[in-house]
Amino acid sequence: MERALTVFSDAIGWTAMRRAAARGLLALMLAMTAAACATPPDDPDERAAYEEVNDPLEPMNRTIFEFNMFVDEFLLRPVAKAYEFIFPDLVRNSVRNFLRNLKTPVILANDLMQGEVERAGDTAGRFIFNTLIGAGLFDPASEAGVAYHEEDFGQTLAVWGVDGGPYLMLPFLGPSNLRDTGGFVADRFLQPTTYWAENSSRDWAEYSGLILGVTEAVDMRSRNYRQLEDLQETSLDFYATVRSLYRQQREALIENRQDADQPAPMPSMSFDSFLEEDGAVAASE
Repeated sequence: MERALTVFSDAIGWTAMRRAAARGLLALMLAMTAAACATPPDDPDERAAYEEVNDPLEPMNRTIFEFNMFVDEFLLRPVAKAYEFIFPDLVRNSVRNFLRNLKTPVILANDLMQGEVERAGDTAGRFIFNTLIGAGLFDPASEAGVAYHEEDFGQTLAVWGVDGGPYLMLPFLGPSNLRDTGGFVADRFLQPTTYWAENSSRDWAEYSGLILGVTEAVDMRSRNYRQLEDLQETSLDFYATVRSLYRQQREALIENRQDADQPAPMPSMSFDSFLEEDGAVAASE
């Protein structure tokens, strides 16, 4: 049996297997969507509140949210706590700086697509300065007064006037909406490491997206798990609180507010890491 599985895997290739699994997951989500829509209330006031929340898939979203929280409680959070305990701040900050540096092409492209020339200059300057002076592991640009900022194609679409659409809770990836989910996928094509992985002869290169995504998720959770625990304890409806926080943070990011780069405390992984061959901050309403 083991030999047969090995021959089968070699025949179709791991890439095809991942793609098939990703398509299967998307098909399953579509099927769940068809069966999990919330029924709009008849009362006018309740109907207005229902439309304002814009969460027609709430029954399905809550189920996925519970799954995500299970994964977070028994896997992601314990690993994040161990990561924080084992590695000193210097090491963890270097990991974060390295991951941020790798995101520069995506951020720069979205800066330019939004017409944010000054922010694009900051992004390019940060990359050059941090790469040459900080070796990609340190952040002398921030010390010089050029702060890091996030940009993604979901934000770009919002600047272009695209509505966010209904709220979505994605397995593993966390809070999103239709616009931002499409943006996550599009950003994969702006990331040069994607093409490096596809054309590299190294055996581990095809898993580089997954490795980077998991590393980023663990690093982020190591920095905000106390926030999440406090939020859980004080929230009457944690799902609704997370939904609200996500929307507030996305709004802050789209408007380039100064508080935008403080991630809301919610477990997530990058969408690139989950569908790394097929081209998910974190808390919300």
